Amino acid sequence: MSLKYFIKTFGCQQNVADSERIEQAFASRGMTKARGYKDANYVIINTCMVRASAEERVYGLVQNLAKIKSDKLRKQEHFKIIVTGCMVGIAFRDKTGKFLSKIRDRMPEVDEFMPIEEVGFDSVPVRQSQTHAWVPISNGCNNFCTFCIVPFTRGREISRPYEDIIEECIHLKAKGYTSVMLLGQNVNSYGADLIMGKENIQVIRDIDTTYFEKSKVLDVSTIRAKFTYNGRTVEPVYVKHLGRHRIPTLFPYLLEDVAKMDFENVDFISSNPWDFSDELIDLIAQYPNITRTIHLPVQSGDNNVLKRMNRWYTREEYLKIISKLKSKIPNIKITTDIIVGFCGETEEEFQNTAKLAREVGFEKAYISRYSERYMTAATKVMKDDVPHHIKKKRWQILEDSINKPYLEKLKHSSTGQSLLSAKGGKR
Repeated sequence: MSLKYFIKTFGCQQNVADSERIEQAFASRGMTKARGYKDANYVIINTCMVRASAEERVYGLVQNLAKIKSDKLRKQEHFKIIVTGCMVGIAFRDKTGKFLSKIRDRMPEVDEFMPIEEVGFDSVPVRQSQTHAWVPISNGCNNFCTFCIVPFTRGREISRPYEDIIEECIHLKAKGYTSVMLLGQNVNSYGADLIMGKENIQVIRDIDTTYFEKSKVLDVSTIRAKFTYNGRTVEPVYVKHLGRHRIPTLFPYLLEDVAKMDFENVDFISSNPWDFSDELIDLIAQYPNITRTIHLPVQSGDNNVLKRMNRWYTREEYLKIISKLKSKIPNIKITTDIIVGFCGETEEEFQNTAKLAREVGFEKAYISRYSERYMTAATKVMKDDVPHHIKKKRWQILEDSINKPYLEKLKHSSTGQSLLSAKGGKR
Protein backbone atom coordinates (compact mmCIF):
# COMPACT_ATOMS: atom_id res chain seq x y z
CA MET A 1 0.00 0.00 0.00
CA SER A 2 1.49 3.32 -1.08
CA LEU A 3 2.12 6.19 1.28
CA LYS A 4 -0.16 9.23 1.06
CA TYR A 5 0.52 12.96 1.15
CA PHE A 6 -1.63 15.99 1.91
CA ILE A 7 -0.65 19.58 1.10
CA LYS A 8 -2.05 22.62 2.90
CA THR A 9 -1.34 25.93 1.18
CA PHE A 10 -1.42 29.34 2.80
CA GLY A 11 -0.87 32.56 0.89
CA CYS A 12 -0.94 33.98 -2.61
CA GLN A 13 -1.17 32.51 -6.10
CA GLN A 14 2.61 32.04 -6.17
CA ASN A 15 2.28 29.69 -3.19
CA VAL A 16 -0.49 27.80 -4.99
CA ALA A 17 1.81 27.34 -7.99
CA ASP A 18 4.61 26.20 -5.66
CA SER A 19 2.27 23.62 -4.13
CA GLU A 20 1.50 22.22 -7.58
CA ARG A 21 5.23 21.55 -8.01
CA ILE A 22 5.48 20.12 -4.49
CA GLU A 23 2.66 17.72 -5.32
CA GLN A 24 4.48 16.50 -8.40
CA ALA A 25 7.60 15.87 -6.30
CA PHE A 26 5.68 13.60 -3.93
CA ALA A 27 3.59 11.93 -6.65
CA SER A 28 6.78 11.08 -8.55
CA ARG A 29 7.87 9.02 -5.54
CA GLY A 30 4.86 6.77 -6.02
CA MET A 31 2.72 8.39 -3.31
CA THR A 32 -0.98 9.13 -3.67
CA LYS A 33 -2.98 12.14 -2.57
CA ALA A 34 -4.77 11.80 0.77
CA ARG A 35 -8.33 13.00 1.45
CA GLY A 36 -7.24 14.91 4.57
CA TYR A 37 -4.77 15.16 7.41
CA LYS A 38 -5.82 11.97 9.20
CA ASP A 39 -5.57 9.94 6.01
CA ALA A 40 -2.03 11.13 5.22
CA ASN A 41 1.45 9.87 5.99
CA TYR A 42 3.08 13.15 4.98
CA VAL A 43 1.53 16.55 5.67
CA ILE A 44 3.25 19.38 3.80
CA ILE A 45 2.41 22.91 4.93
CA ASN A 46 3.25 25.63 2.40
CA THR A 47 3.43 28.77 4.53
CA CYS A 48 2.84 32.51 4.13
CA MET A 49 4.47 35.31 6.13
CA VAL A 50 2.87 38.41 4.61
CA ARG A 51 0.79 39.06 7.73
CA ALA A 52 1.08 38.00 11.36
CA SER A 53 -2.29 36.25 11.16
CA ALA A 54 -1.01 33.94 8.38
CA GLU A 55 1.98 33.00 10.51
CA GLU A 56 -0.19 32.28 13.55
CA ARG A 57 -2.48 30.00 11.51
CA VAL A 58 0.51 27.81 10.73
CA TYR A 59 1.42 27.48 14.41
CA GLY A 60 -2.19 26.59 15.19
CA LEU A 61 -2.36 23.97 12.46
CA VAL A 62 0.83 22.26 13.62
CA GLN A 63 -0.53 22.14 17.17
CA ASN A 64 -3.67 20.43 15.86
CA LEU A 65 -1.57 17.98 13.85
CA ALA A 66 0.45 17.04 16.92
CA LYS A 67 -2.35 14.82 18.26
CA ILE A 68 -2.78 13.11 14.88
CA LYS A 69 0.96 12.48 14.77
CA SER A 70 0.96 11.06 18.29
CA ASP A 71 -1.92 8.68 17.48
CA LYS A 72 -0.28 7.56 14.23
CA LEU A 73 3.08 6.88 15.81
CA ARG A 74 1.44 4.99 18.66
CA LYS A 75 -0.12 2.71 16.01
CA GLN A 76 3.32 2.47 14.37
CA GLU A 77 2.02 4.26 11.27
CA HIS A 78 4.31 6.51 9.24
CA PHE A 79 3.55 10.21 9.75
CA LYS A 80 5.70 13.27 9.09
CA ILE A 81 5.04 16.99 9.18
CA ILE A 82 6.99 19.07 6.66
CA VAL A 83 6.93 22.88 6.64
CA THR A 84 8.01 24.81 3.56
CA GLY A 85 7.31 28.12 1.84
CA CYS A 86 7.89 31.66 3.04
CA MET A 87 8.32 30.81 6.71
CA VAL A 88 11.22 28.51 5.91
CA GLY A 89 12.57 31.03 3.40
CA ILE A 90 13.09 33.67 6.05
CA ALA A 91 14.45 31.11 8.51
CA PHE A 92 17.25 30.16 6.13
CA ARG A 93 17.97 33.75 5.05
CA ASP A 94 18.16 35.09 8.59
CA LYS A 95 21.89 34.81 9.27
CA THR A 96 21.38 35.28 13.01
CA GLY A 97 19.49 31.99 13.22
CA LYS A 98 16.90 33.59 15.52
CA PHE A 99 13.87 32.91 13.36
CA LEU A 100 14.82 29.29 12.73
CA SER A 101 15.19 28.83 16.48
CA LYS A 102 11.81 30.47 16.99
CA ILE A 103 9.90 28.19 14.63
CA ARG A 104 11.67 25.11 15.95
CA ASP A 105 10.69 26.07 19.48
CA ARG A 106 7.08 26.81 18.54
CA MET A 107 6.70 23.76 16.28
CA PRO A 108 8.76 20.92 17.80
CA GLU A 109 6.44 18.40 16.08
CA VAL A 110 7.75 19.38 12.64
CA ASP A 111 10.05 16.75 11.13
CA GLU A 112 11.54 18.87 8.34
CA PHE A 113 11.80 22.52 7.37
CA MET A 114 12.18 22.33 3.59
CA PRO A 115 13.29 25.35 1.52
CA ILE A 116 10.98 25.76 -1.48
CA GLU A 117 14.06 26.11 -3.69
CA GLU A 118 14.56 22.36 -3.30
CA VAL A 119 11.48 21.89 -5.49
CA GLY A 120 12.60 22.91 -8.97
CA PHE A 121 10.95 23.26 -12.37
CA ASP A 122 12.24 20.00 -13.84
CA SER A 123 8.91 18.17 -13.55
CA VAL A 124 5.47 19.12 -14.82
CA PRO A 125 3.38 20.39 -11.87
CA VAL A 126 0.17 18.66 -10.86
CA ARG A 127 -2.35 21.23 -12.09
CA GLN A 128 -5.42 21.85 -9.98
CA SER A 129 -7.44 22.86 -13.04
CA GLN A 130 -7.82 21.41 -16.53
CA THR A 131 -8.37 24.82 -18.12
CA HIS A 132 -6.46 27.41 -16.05
CA ALA A 133 -2.74 27.24 -15.30
CA TRP A 134 -0.42 29.24 -13.05
CA VAL A 135 2.93 29.98 -14.72
CA PRO A 136 5.64 31.47 -12.47
CA ILE A 137 7.95 33.81 -14.39
CA SER A 138 10.08 35.08 -11.52
CA ASN A 139 10.66 34.63 -7.82
CA GLY A 140 11.66 37.10 -5.14
CA CYS A 141 11.63 40.89 -4.99
CA ASN A 142 14.21 43.67 -5.13
CA ASN A 143 11.99 46.52 -3.95
CA PHE A 144 12.27 46.35 -0.15
CA CYS A 145 9.14 48.26 0.80
CA THR A 146 9.53 48.96 4.49
CA PHE A 147 6.46 46.94 5.51
CA CYS A 148 7.12 43.90 3.32
CA ILE A 149 8.75 40.64 4.32
CA VAL A 150 8.78 39.09 0.81
CA PRO A 151 12.40 40.04 -0.05
CA PHE A 152 13.44 38.15 3.07
CA THR A 153 11.16 35.14 2.55
CA ARG A 154 11.88 34.67 -1.16
CA GLY A 155 15.15 36.53 -1.65
CA ARG A 156 16.18 38.82 -4.48
CA GLU A 157 14.27 38.72 -7.73
CA ILE A 158 15.34 35.97 -10.12
CA SER A 159 13.72 35.62 -13.54
CA ARG A 160 13.03 32.22 -15.05
CA PRO A 161 14.67 31.71 -18.44
CA TYR A 162 12.53 33.22 -21.19
CA GLU A 163 12.57 30.05 -23.29
CA ASP A 164 11.44 27.90 -20.33
CA ILE A 165 8.34 30.05 -19.81
CA ILE A 166 7.47 30.03 -23.51
CA GLU A 167 7.95 26.27 -23.71
CA GLU A 168 5.69 25.72 -20.70
CA CYS A 169 2.96 27.86 -22.26
CA ILE A 170 3.26 26.02 -25.60
CA HIS A 171 2.75 22.71 -23.79
CA LEU A 172 -0.24 24.11 -21.91
CA LYS A 173 -1.84 25.28 -25.15
CA ALA A 174 -1.27 21.87 -26.74
CA LYS A 175 -2.98 20.21 -23.76
CA GLY A 176 -6.09 22.34 -24.21
CA TYR A 177 -5.59 24.93 -21.50
CA THR A 178 -7.55 28.08 -22.29
CA SER A 179 -6.22 30.43 -19.62
CA VAL A 180 -2.83 31.18 -18.11
CA MET A 181 -1.73 33.53 -15.35
CA LEU A 182 1.86 34.74 -15.28
CA LEU A 183 3.08 34.99 -11.70
CA GLY A 184 5.74 37.03 -9.96
CA GLN A 185 6.12 39.34 -6.98
CA ASN A 186 6.70 42.09 -9.56
CA VAL A 187 5.98 40.72 -13.03
CA ASN A 188 6.64 43.94 -14.89
CA SER A 189 10.30 44.01 -13.88
CA TYR A 190 10.76 40.55 -15.38
CA GLY A 191 14.07 40.09 -17.17
CA ALA A 192 16.10 42.89 -15.57
CA ASP A 193 18.53 40.36 -14.13
CA LEU A 194 18.69 38.46 -17.43
CA ILE A 195 19.76 41.67 -19.17
CA MET A 196 22.13 43.19 -16.63
CA GLY A 197 23.03 40.40 -14.23
CA LYS A 198 21.46 40.17 -10.80
CA GLU A 199 24.47 41.78 -9.10
CA ASN A 200 23.92 45.00 -11.05
CA ILE A 201 20.31 45.53 -10.03
CA GLN A 202 19.60 47.75 -7.06
CA VAL A 203 18.38 45.42 -4.31
CA ILE A 204 18.18 47.43 -1.09
CA ARG A 205 16.84 50.96 -0.67
CA ASP A 206 18.00 52.70 2.47
CA ILE A 207 15.02 53.99 4.42
CA ASP A 208 16.83 57.28 5.07
CA THR A 209 17.52 57.91 1.37
CA THR A 210 14.22 57.27 -0.36
CA TYR A 211 13.22 58.44 -3.81
CA PHE A 212 11.97 61.72 -2.30
CA GLU A 213 15.56 62.57 -1.38
CA LYS A 214 18.76 60.90 -2.61
CA SER A 215 18.15 57.97 -4.94
CA LYS A 216 20.55 55.05 -5.08
CA VAL A 217 18.83 53.41 -8.02
CA LEU A 218 21.26 52.33 -10.71
CA ASP A 219 21.11 54.72 -13.70
CA VAL A 220 20.74 52.51 -16.76
CA SER A 221 19.97 55.23 -19.30
CA THR A 222 23.31 54.74 -21.07
CA ILE A 223 23.15 50.95 -21.17
CA ARG A 224 22.18 49.46 -24.52
CA ALA A 225 21.92 45.83 -23.60
CA LYS A 226 19.91 43.64 -25.97
CA PHE A 227 18.16 40.32 -25.62
CA THR A 228 17.96 37.51 -28.15
CA TYR A 229 15.40 34.71 -28.15
CA ASN A 230 14.60 32.29 -30.98
CA GLY A 231 16.50 34.37 -33.50
CA ARG A 232 14.84 37.66 -32.54
CA THR A 233 16.89 40.43 -30.93
CA VAL A 234 15.10 43.17 -29.03
CA GLU A 235 15.98 46.19 -26.95
CA PRO A 236 14.50 45.95 -23.46
CA VAL A 237 11.83 48.38 -22.38
CA TYR A 238 13.29 51.00 -20.05
CA VAL A 239 10.68 52.35 -17.68
CA LYS A 240 11.23 56.05 -17.15
CA HIS A 241 10.19 57.00 -13.65
CA LEU A 242 10.83 60.08 -11.53
CA GLY A 243 12.81 61.67 -14.33
CA ARG A 244 15.22 58.81 -14.93
CA HIS A 245 15.31 55.37 -16.48
CA ARG A 246 14.96 52.76 -13.79
CA ILE A 247 15.49 49.22 -15.02
CA PRO A 248 15.25 47.28 -18.28
CA THR A 249 12.35 44.85 -18.55
CA LEU A 250 11.33 42.11 -20.97
CA PHE A 251 7.81 41.69 -19.65
CA PRO A 252 5.99 43.40 -22.54
CA TYR A 253 7.73 41.03 -24.99
CA LEU A 254 6.97 37.98 -22.85
CA LEU A 255 3.34 38.97 -22.41
CA GLU A 256 2.95 39.50 -26.16
CA ASP A 257 4.52 36.15 -27.04
CA VAL A 258 2.10 34.37 -24.69
CA ALA A 259 -0.89 36.37 -25.96
CA LYS A 260 -0.03 35.38 -29.54
CA MET A 261 -0.58 31.73 -28.61
CA ASP A 262 -4.33 32.43 -28.72
CA PHE A 263 -5.21 31.53 -25.17
CA GLU A 264 -8.70 32.79 -24.40
CA ASN A 265 -7.36 34.70 -21.42
CA VAL A 266 -3.85 35.76 -20.42
CA ASP A 267 -3.58 37.24 -16.93
CA PHE A 268 -0.71 38.36 -14.71
CA ILE A 269 -0.12 39.27 -11.09
CA SER A 270 1.29 41.25 -9.41
CA SER A 271 2.23 44.56 -11.03
CA ASN A 272 4.19 47.38 -9.49
CA PRO A 273 3.06 50.95 -10.21
CA TRP A 274 6.57 52.31 -10.66
CA ASP A 275 7.43 49.71 -13.32
CA PHE A 276 4.17 49.94 -15.28
CA SER A 277 5.36 51.25 -18.65
CA ASP A 278 3.46 52.98 -21.43
CA GLU A 279 4.57 50.12 -23.69
CA LEU A 280 2.86 47.63 -21.38
CA ILE A 281 -0.37 49.63 -21.42
CA ASP A 282 -0.30 49.83 -25.24
CA LEU A 283 0.32 46.08 -25.48
CA ILE A 284 -2.62 45.22 -23.21
CA ALA A 285 -4.83 47.48 -25.33
CA GLN A 286 -3.66 45.73 -28.51
CA TYR A 287 -4.54 42.15 -27.46
CA PRO A 288 -8.17 41.51 -26.41
CA ASN A 289 -7.25 38.19 -24.80
CA ILE A 290 -5.02 39.92 -22.23
CA THR A 291 -6.89 40.53 -18.99
CA ARG A 292 -9.07 43.60 -18.59
CA THR A 293 -8.77 43.37 -14.81
CA ILE A 294 -5.44 44.81 -13.70
CA HIS A 295 -4.20 44.27 -10.16
CA LEU A 296 -2.16 47.35 -9.26
CA PRO A 297 -1.30 47.60 -5.55
CA VAL A 298 -1.41 51.18 -4.25
CA GLN A 299 -1.01 50.41 -0.50
CA SER A 300 -1.77 54.03 0.46
CA GLY A 301 -3.19 57.15 -1.14
CA ASP A 302 -1.07 59.54 0.90
CA ASN A 303 2.37 60.70 -0.22
CA ASN A 304 3.82 60.85 3.28
CA VAL A 305 2.73 57.28 3.99
CA LEU A 306 4.10 56.15 0.62
CA LYS A 307 7.41 57.75 1.56
CA ARG A 308 7.51 55.88 4.88
CA MET A 309 6.60 52.70 3.01
CA ASN A 310 9.46 53.33 0.55
CA ARG A 311 7.03 53.04 -2.35
CA TRP A 312 8.59 54.70 -5.36
CA TYR A 313 5.65 56.75 -6.62
CA THR A 314 3.26 59.47 -5.50
CA ARG A 315 -0.53 59.37 -5.46
CA GLU A 316 -0.46 61.70 -8.47
CA GLU A 317 1.73 59.30 -10.45
CA TYR A 318 -0.49 56.37 -9.52
CA LEU A 319 -3.58 58.25 -10.70
CA LYS A 320 -1.79 59.12 -13.94
CA ILE A 321 -1.26 55.40 -14.66
CA ILE A 322 -4.91 54.72 -13.92
CA SER A 323 -5.92 57.51 -16.27
CA LYS A 324 -3.80 56.05 -19.08
CA LEU A 325 -5.25 52.58 -18.54
CA LYS A 326 -8.83 53.84 -18.60
CA SER A 327 -8.29 56.03 -21.67
CA LYS A 328 -6.66 53.28 -23.75
CA ILE A 329 -8.48 50.14 -22.59
CA PRO A 330 -12.31 50.16 -22.63
CA ASN A 331 -14.03 48.46 -19.69
CA ILE A 332 -10.80 48.19 -17.70
CA LYS A 333 -11.22 47.18 -14.05
CA ILE A 334 -8.65 47.90 -11.36
CA THR A 335 -8.09 45.85 -8.21
CA THR A 336 -5.57 46.75 -5.54
CA ASP A 337 -3.90 46.13 -2.18
CA ILE A 338 -4.27 48.66 0.64
CA ILE A 339 -2.69 48.69 4.09
CA VAL A 340 -4.45 50.67 6.82
CA GLY A 341 -2.84 51.72 10.08
CA PHE A 342 0.72 51.79 8.81
CA CYS A 343 3.25 53.32 11.21
CA GLY A 344 2.28 56.89 12.07
CA GLU A 345 -0.79 56.99 9.80
CA THR A 346 -2.90 60.00 10.77
CA GLU A 347 -6.60 60.43 10.15
CA GLU A 348 -5.84 62.90 7.36
CA GLU A 349 -3.45 60.43 5.70
CA PHE A 350 -6.08 57.72 5.88
CA GLN A 351 -8.69 60.03 4.40
CA ASN A 352 -6.34 60.64 1.46
CA THR A 353 -6.38 56.90 0.84
CA ALA A 354 -10.17 56.83 1.02
CA LYS A 355 -10.31 59.76 -1.39
CA LEU A 356 -7.99 58.04 -3.86
CA ALA A 357 -10.14 54.90 -3.71
CA ARG A 358 -13.18 56.96 -4.67
CA GLU A 359 -11.28 58.63 -7.53
CA VAL A 360 -10.06 55.32 -8.97
CA GLY A 361 -13.28 53.37 -8.39
CA PHE A 362 -11.55 50.08 -7.55
CA GLU A 363 -13.41 46.96 -8.56
CA LYS A 364 -12.10 45.17 -5.48
CA ALA A 365 -9.42 45.70 -2.83
CA TYR A 366 -7.44 43.36 -0.60
CA ILE A 367 -7.34 45.47 2.55
CA SER A 368 -5.08 44.55 5.43
CA ARG A 369 -4.35 46.02 8.84
CA TYR A 370 -0.66 46.68 9.28
CA SER A 371 1.24 44.22 11.44
CA GLU A 372 4.94 44.13 12.21
CA ARG A 373 6.96 41.68 10.15
CA TYR A 374 10.31 40.22 11.13
CA MET A 375 13.43 41.83 9.54
CA THR A 376 11.53 44.61 7.75
CA ALA A 377 12.70 48.23 8.00
CA ALA A 378 9.39 49.35 9.46
CA THR A 379 9.73 46.89 12.34
CA LYS A 380 13.34 47.92 12.95
CA VAL A 381 13.06 51.72 12.90
CA MET A 382 9.38 52.71 13.12
CA LYS A 383 6.67 52.36 15.73
CA ASP A 384 3.50 50.38 15.18
CA ASP A 385 1.62 53.19 16.91
CA VAL A 386 -1.86 53.13 15.37
CA PRO A 387 -4.21 51.48 17.90
CA HIS A 388 -5.90 48.24 16.89
CA HIS A 389 -9.41 49.70 17.14
CA ILE A 390 -8.44 52.53 14.79
CA LYS A 391 -7.00 50.05 12.28
CA LYS A 392 -10.18 48.02 12.48
CA LYS A 393 -12.35 51.11 11.96
CA ARG A 394 -10.35 52.25 8.92
CA TRP A 395 -10.40 48.73 7.50
CA GLN A 396 -14.19 48.64 7.83
CA ILE A 397 -14.62 52.01 6.11
CA LEU A 398 -12.73 50.84 3.04
CA GLU A 399 -14.32 47.40 3.14
CA ASP A 400 -17.78 48.99 3.09
CA SER A 401 -16.96 51.50 0.37
CA ILE A 402 -15.02 49.19 -2.00
CA ASN A 403 -15.76 45.52 -1.38
CA LYS A 404 -19.33 45.62 -0.16
CA PRO A 405 -20.59 47.03 -3.50
CA TYR A 406 -18.50 44.42 -5.30
CA LEU A 407 -20.06 41.57 -3.33
CA GLU A 408 -23.54 42.97 -3.89
CA LYS A 409 -22.88 43.09 -7.62
CA LEU A 410 -21.72 39.46 -7.55
CA LYS A 411 -24.85 38.35 -5.73
CA HIS A 412 -27.03 39.78 -8.47
CA SER A 413 -24.95 38.46 -11.37
CA SER A 414 -25.59 35.15 -13.10
CA THR A 415 -22.24 33.73 -12.00
CA GLY A 416 -22.03 35.51 -8.68
CA GLN A 417 -22.90 32.62 -6.41
CA SER A 418 -20.32 30.30 -7.96
CA LEU A 419 -17.65 32.99 -7.78
CA LEU A 420 -18.39 33.70 -4.14
CA SER A 421 -18.12 30.04 -3.22
CA ALA A 422 -15.08 29.23 -5.37
CA LYS A 423 -12.79 32.22 -5.01
CA GLY A 424 -11.05 33.20 -1.82
CA GLY A 425 -8.88 36.15 -0.96
CA LYS A 426 -5.57 37.01 -2.52
CA ARG A 427 -3.55 35.82 0.43
